[in-house]
Amino acid sequence: MVSAVRTAIESLYAGRCTIITRQKQFDPVTKRTEFIETVLTEDQPCRLSYKSTSATDTADHTAAIRQSAVLFIGPDVAAPAGSKFVVTQHGRTLAFQRSGQPAAYTNHQEIPLVPFERWA
Repeated sequence: MVSAVRTAIESLYAGRCTIITRQKQFDPVTKRTEFIETVLTEDQPCRLSYKSTSATDTADHTAAIRQSAVLFIGPDVAAPAGSKFVVTQHGRTLAFQRSGQPAAYTNHQEIPLVPFERWA
């Protein structure tokens, strides 16, 4: 049974996400093992939250703006390390990768994300 707290949190979800991983697949023709993208979860309700920080670089004393993102999602959603997240919220679609361990709570989890650059 979904608690009233979880229902309230999920009412704030304004986005949808797809969670993608890479799986090994052996090609018997080429005898090569290649990685293919596999969708774990699709169209999952979520909320993407941003936090920007600025820091001064000690080498040249310039301010660098860094943006971090946190994905709020249901507690029952699995997101293995190294997953790619494609999030659509407010008409924008952005790709991220997981940068840390999820903070799992009873009614939701918070997953720190960084912009997706490439598969590791």
